[in-house]
Amino acid sequence: MARDKVVLAYSGGLDTSVAVKWIDETYGMDVVAYTCDLGQGQDIEAIRQKALKTGAIDAVAEDARNLFVDYFVFPSLAAGALYEGKYPLATALGRPLIAQLMVRVARDHGAVAVAHGCTGKGNDQVRFDVTFQTLAPDLKIIAPVREWRWTRTQELEFAAKHGIPVEATKKSIFSTDQNLWGRSIEAGVLEDPWVEPPPETFQWTADPQSTPNEPEEVEIGFHRGRPVSLGGRELDGAELIIALNEIAGRHGVGRIDHVENRLVGIKSREIYEAPAAVVLHEAHRELEFLTLSKESLRFKTLVSQAYADLIYNGLWFSQLHQDLMAFTVSNQQYVTGTARIKLYRGHAQVVGRKSEHSLYRHELATYEEGDQYDSSAAMGFIKIHGLGQTTQARHQLLKGPGGRPPELPSIIPPSSQ
Repeated sequence: MARDKVVLAYSGGLDTSVAVKWIDETYGMDVVAYTCDLGQGQDIEAIRQKALKTGAIDAVAEDARNLFVDYFVFPSLAAGALYEGKYPLATALGRPLIAQLMVRVARDHGAVAVAHGCTGKGNDQVRFDVTFQTLAPDLKIIAPVREWRWTRTQELEFAAKHGIPVEATKKSIFSTDQNLWGRSIEAGVLEDPWVEPPPETFQWTADPQSTPNEPEEVEIGFHRGRPVSLGGRELDGAELIIALNEIAGRHGVGRIDHVENRLVGIKSREIYEAPAAVVLHEAHRELEFLTLSKESLRFKTLVSQAYADLIYNGLWFSQLHQDLMAFTVSNQQYVTGTARIKLYRGHAQVVGRKSEHSLYRHELATYEEGDQYDSSAAMGFIKIHGLGQTTQARHQLLKGPGGRPPELPSIIPPSSQ
């Protein structure tokens, strides 16, 4: 009698390697392992082969880097999505794509369930589960690590008992996750927010104190809010991010130390390395200052926060996301141009920007010859602009006891008097 199948998000690490056999014993299901390359720097074919050796009846591995960048990373960049103003959402962006691709594999293999290796304490379980429930509500969700609640020692004992090959028998001092858009590091000594991250925390970024003595400038071209070129050379999304990660990381750019509010209701201290993301967000924002109207720019900040929260909270496949993206596409139609960024000692500073759609007009801004601004209109504008305030002051604020004006306006706080 044929057994039911489950598609497991397989990383090749201890948790998911053990999960293959655990699902077999606990649920009596055949496991199809799924691995996709989002730029995590691993040999996905080797991981696929390991899944088969571990007991999976089939294993699928695919390169999804450009899919990830084109449909997840760059839309979030165009939206200006930084969770709590700091985190570029690398891991959060990857989870809905992995889950979506797993649903496709589940359909192809006739699976009745999907599984992931998330714990019951983090955000990723929400991102996976909500996506599965949205795209394939008929599929059962299995979360071995959340269900078994074993210690690492117990996992290793289970692996040894069943002959499951695991490369590490000693717990890493950190818990890490990475893809093209960034690397996250947590746990260990980092759980104390007072402790400075030790040097071994970082792998993508040089210590800012040991970076090159001379600054380096890079030019990034954008088309409708999306990066399209680096140094004048057109590149696809993945290539551009890979190149910029190396360049900016060499100068110590991209380190983020964040005490963030997790979706599950706790605060956690997270360290991120995201050289390309930090530079691209800075460059994109400066190009927006050049090309967006004041009103559009300020309303966009509200959309950016909502967009970041939506991604972080695992609601990528919501109608709200479609609504916010529709606004973003319209908002970004003139965000085309080039930003020049200086990289030096851990900092990325935009030192130049230009666009054929620029709303900065030299003939209006200059104080030199060629000034076309009509200064004679200023007095009337100022009078109308301040009319409400001056009227209120004349009939309310400047009328003190007995009709005498107070020594100081009443709106000054008592502590300042």
